[in-house]
Amino acid sequence: MNQHTTSDAGLEQRSKLSSTAPAVVLVGLNGFGRQHLTNIHRLVGEQKLQFLAGVDPKDPGVLVRGEDTEIFSTFEEFLESGLKAEIIIISTPISTHADLAMKALQTGANLYLEKPPTATLEQYEILLKAAQEAGVRVQVGFQALGSLALTAVDELFSVGSPDLPIGELRAVGASGNWQRTTGYYNRSPWAGHRQLNGIEIADGVVTNPLAHAVASALRIAGARRADDVVSIATDLYHAHEIEADDTSVVRIQTRTGIPVTAALTVCAEEQQDPWITIYGTEGSAVLYYTRDELVIRPNPDSQLPETSKKFNRVNLLENLVEVRAGTAPRLLSSLESSGAFMRVLEQIRTGTEPASIGPEHVIATGEGDEFHPVIPDIEEFINRAVAAQSDFSSLAAPWATRPDASGKLSLNNPVTGQQQSIARLRTGKDISVTNSPRPFLDELKTLGGVHISDQQPLDHTWHLGVGVALQDVNGNNFWGGRTYTRADARYVWRHDHGHIRTISNSFDRNTASLSSHLEWVGHDQQVLLEEHRTVDFHAFTHSATQTHGWIMDFSFTLKALNETVSIGSPGSNGRRNGGYGGFFWRLPKANGAEIFTESNSGEELVHGTRTPWLAFTAEFSAQSVSLEERGTGHGEATLLFCSDDNDPWFVRSSGYPGVGSALAWDSPVVLNPGASLTRQIRVVAIDGRCDKSTASTLFHEFGRDH
Repeated sequence: MNQHTTSDAGLEQRSKLSSTAPAVVLVGLNGFGRQHLTNIHRLVGEQKLQFLAGVDPKDPGVLVRGEDTEIFSTFEEFLESGLKAEIIIISTPISTHADLAMKALQTGANLYLEKPPTATLEQYEILLKAAQEAGVRVQVGFQALGSLALTAVDELFSVGSPDLPIGELRAVGASGNWQRTTGYYNRSPWAGHRQLNGIEIADGVVTNPLAHAVASALRIAGARRADDVVSIATDLYHAHEIEADDTSVVRIQTRTGIPVTAALTVCAEEQQDPWITIYGTEGSAVLYYTRDELVIRPNPDSQLPETSKKFNRVNLLENLVEVRAGTAPRLLSSLESSGAFMRVLEQIRTGTEPASIGPEHVIATGEGDEFHPVIPDIEEFINRAVAAQSDFSSLAAPWATRPDASGKLSLNNPVTGQQQSIARLRTGKDISVTNSPRPFLDELKTLGGVHISDQQPLDHTWHLGVGVALQDVNGNNFWGGRTYTRADARYVWRHDHGHIRTISNSFDRNTASLSSHLEWVGHDQQVLLEEHRTVDFHAFTHSATQTHGWIMDFSFTLKALNETVSIGSPGSNGRRNGGYGGFFWRLPKANGAEIFTESNSGEELVHGTRTPWLAFTAEFSAQSVSLEERGTGHGEATLLFCSDDNDPWFVRSSGYPGVGSALAWDSPVVLNPGASLTRQIRVVAIDGRCDKSTASTLFHEFGRDH
């Protein structure tokens, strides 16, 4: 189309329109521009706008854009026409936004710029400065930011509010399980690209299809401008045959101190309405932003009911019209308030390229343009990532990059004669602050390949494999999650989380042994304890019981440094039968669990007892397994926990599966400066179930050093 089109009727109609209604030009009549056309026609009918002209090299036809609409093939043609627009809408490919917006600014018109506003942070900063100097208003098309539900969220945490049903804001998460087909990425040459022919595109799941989730989460966390973002970590993947990401986690630290975690995919089994989870100190709220519904969920112990309410949404183009007319106080999605989102986009654009998820981890669904890959259990990983403020790598998703680890421990299988991995030492550096980062053993397996440990599970995201954790060390929480206090007589969120850092590790790979030197650092960065930890594995066979497996000796020594250290637990702070803390083993999902000692059976009778051994036998199901491993990563196994320390056993099965040896069951342990304590646990792991008689025999044979 070389010339613009119009009609005598169109010129006559424009001359009759109200001079008070701003004239709008839409650049980009196809794609999402169709949505803008529908909205413009509505507002013209309400005499709030004049539709001056459309710009697109491909005319969608009179049935779409209207019979009397003037059409220009390029924006330059419109500029040369001499027509004057008060509002220019730019709904074109991301790569064209910056250039078109800069040209539009020169006309003096207010802008409505589709999201993301530009393809790079540098382009954004140049555009922002130019808009400020020109005194031009720029609204960015994050439509979800027009939701009145966001005002209701702000009121939940406003100072002086008569009631705060979910307490103070502590974290925000964005979750998205969508589907996109091959046809979606074939719809245009730029779709699914990071770059194309040297031009920045930035068309990934975070920056385009589910960008509204990220923008809404940032807004709730109080991050608007670019300098409201302190740091960003990304974990990006794609299962589609594209360049950009389609399955990603972004973790953002904000200047307000509120962390934001976005876990998003377009490779879900079923498309769901995306949502924002707003975590408070006394409960949570969920915002389904596509339908403007807010669900408030106070903690169960508050006895407050769950409530749900739907809200209206302010149309962002109408908001721009009203701000221009002086009838609305501010733009709801201004260019300036998009700075935090642009920081996220820039990190994705310039950071590590997305890793490919291989076909062995994907269920192929549909054919041709309707083909879409489905990542098994992606919904579970997204839920866990948001709840734990973690990412797919840290959660050890089978298709993700390997998590931060110091090394693995392997044994020679006495049956097969082959070397096999039985545990991996994780550094814990990738664990969120509120989950008390610490080193732990992960991916523990029996010799038969049954997974017998879990980490960052959805029910207790601070449970980390096998390690040492304490909830009260001079008032510091080295367990993670909420803290039980005597004063409150309940669990409360506090800024009291410490971390355990590794000074050194020494591996003896010939004997599957590990020696670690660690420091326990309080929330104020003061070192409270020094720890020396040793872990030794060795395989065994036992002909009398016809069993074989491995034995783990786990020993740790805690030493107080320059001040007296009090080691406590919820139990020592007043919670009955809640004296956990010390050695702890988080088990995966356990079906048909049986728990017993020499004299007692069942969780209720075994919990809190002091016996030399405890057996936990069940069918275990691991979550983090590949398609190839399914059917081999789960099965029946028995763990025999042995100790001569006479500490009570902490055991759980009904709520979650886990076993620990309680260091400070109902009273604190006090270490004077320079004093230390040592605990030793031996664990015998075998495939299959065993009864009490077999467990007793194994204990007497292997439960103690001979």
